Amino acid sequence: MFFELIAVFAAGMAGAGLALLLGHMTGGRIPRWMVPVGAGAAMIATAIANEYGWYPRQAGNLPDGVEIVQEVESRAIWRPWTFAFPFVERFVAVDTQTVQSHAAHPQQRLASVYFFGRWAPTDRAAVLADCTEGRRALLGPGAQFTEDGAVNGVTWVKAPPEDPILRAICNGASS
Repeated sequence: MFFELIAVFAAGMAGAGLALLLGHMTGGRIPRWMVPVGAGAAMIATAIANEYGWYPRQAGNLPDGVEIVQEVESRAIWRPWTFAFPFVERFVAVDTQTVQSHAAHPQQRLASVYFFGRWAPTDRAAVLADCTEGRRALLGPGAQFTEDGAVNGVTWVKAPPEDPILRAICNGASS
């Protein structure tokens, strides 16, 4: 966030400098108020570019085996252009290479799920999916595995038929 702020200020200085240079080159035919307008326009353009560039940058940095399963687009009244061109503000990714199952319960699979947000730290959660029953559960501190691989202390949630997290875990590799 700090570097983006520096980039916006630098763009403002460049926009103001460009307006000053243009005014000098035209012999003063450009009004003086164009300097702050140039600075403001450059700052807004840089901020917009940062908003739209965040998701492709993050997605491109994901390692092999981490599959993006859900994107959340942002539209806001204070950014009216987002109604025509929304940008991805948050997304969920499943590490399909961490998918594990127990030999006694092959229909239940465990995987790491990551939650990315534009201005939020990345969160990781262990998610247990029951591929036969179409349900999933977050593994919290109260979760316990028994000797036969059964899980106690979790709250199962019935997932919709096309749940992207459940689909990614159930189609992922099983060990």
